[in-house]
Amino acid sequence: MMGIGEWLWDRFLDISDATGLTGAFGEGTWFDNRAVRLKMGPAIDETLYMTFVSGAITVVLGLALGIALVSTGHRGLTRNQAVYQVLSAIVNVGRSMPFLILMIAIIPLTRLLVTDTTSWQAAVPLTIGAIPFYARLAETALDGVEQGKIEAALMLGASRIQITFGVLVREALPSLIQAATVTLVTLLGYSAMAASIGAGGLGALALQYGYQRYQNDVMILTVIVIVLIVGVIQVIG
Repeated sequence: MMGIGEWLWDRFLDISDATGLTGAFGEGTWFDNRAVRLKMGPAIDETLYMTFVSGAITVVLGLALGIALVSTGHRGLTRNQAVYQVLSAIVNVGRSMPFLILMIAIIPLTRLLVTDTTSWQAAVPLTIGAIPFYARLAETALDGVEQGKIEAALMLGASRIQITFGVLVREALPSLIQAATVTLVTLLGYSAMAASIGAGGLGALALQYGYQRYQNDVMILTVIVIVLIVGVIQVIG
């Protein structure tokens, strides 16, 4: 089944063929390059898949971890310094771990959880690496909610769950969305790095054809596509 990235790339190639752009730079290069014509579209889909699937899981689990950090922190409704210190240490370790080292370190866990395609396998380290990153951003956003609004909700008899989602998350929603946008852009970069351990996507295309086969046109087009994806993510976010 054709994904949206492959469909859009095919439509672009149709326009390129119709306008004469395909052969304008020489035979077998740029838009006439077989790697560009046959592999760029599927690579875009793989990158989008890795980025957005791992991004969705990261936002859910990272937000839960961020809420736990705020709830057990010095301003939280269920203050527990010991729990906060443990969670904070886990987040700090996760954020300080270089992604390439993390991918290699958890290869046994990745193979245990996923035995399907390389894209599925890449989603595991992407998610594990990004959760601490988003959790800290979520904690900062939630911690920025005015204490007076929380106290007003308590005076009105709101429960802890109502305060957490009706006050904290609701008031911090713009900042949480911005944090999710930053996280998605970071995951896009991580997905390109995942090509070094066999994952697919645009990173693999740039590595196999742009770097190893010295096809500079493939490398440049891959960079341009990644920049365009980042621009779309930032506009939406």
